[in-house]
Amino acid sequence: MELLRLANSKEDYEDVAEEIYRLRELKQEVMIKNAAREGLRQRIEEMTKFLKEQPQKLEVYDDLLVRRLIDRITVDERLLTIEFKSGIEIKKEL
Repeated sequence: MELLRLANSKEDYEDVAEEIYRLRELKQEVMIKNAAREGLRQRIEEMTKFLKEQPQKLEVYDDLLVRRLIDRITVDERLLTIEFKSGIEIKKEL
């Protein structure tokens, strides 16, 4: 409304226009962060459901379980890093 008022009265509206662009960019960033957060929440829900369906005590290696839970394992000279699909990361010194 302020932009229209300034434009109709032939006043300088550059500051208002810049603020509108800044707020649009900020809104876009927030929407992207919210989408990422929602994706992470859904992955955690899926993993929780999957884990509840598993037996309480594992006695043998379960390839399906490992593939569903772990995204990547990195072994460095002195550090083992396990990255879960939920975004959680565990580091262990060797």
